[in-house]
Amino acid sequence: MQKKRSASSVHRKRAARSVKHIPDSLIDFSEIPEATDYQLKGMRRVGRPKSGMAKQLIAIRVSPRLLAMLRRMAAKQGKPYQTLIHEMLEKAASRAA
Repeated sequence: MQKKRSASSVHRKRAARSVKHIPDSLIDFSEIPEATDYQLKGMRRVGRPKSGMAKQLIAIRVSPRLLAMLRRMAAKQGKPYQTLIHEMLEKAASRAA
């Protein structure tokens, strides 16, 4: 049985197919004013900083109870739970090696 798509998702896919890619060299930016020094000072970088030590994304399955416990532990330490898991795995691997 095929899942019925909503009309809006069908419309979005159809619209996306009809949009043609335009290279930056063909876009007219002349009507867009340059950012002022004040605006530039207020800007911030979006996304993760480049550290040179990129981590690899993986997927693991853990019980909801364990995940809740890890999240509580991380919150008490004031850090993201994924960071806590990484630190715990790193320590365990170092001890086992």
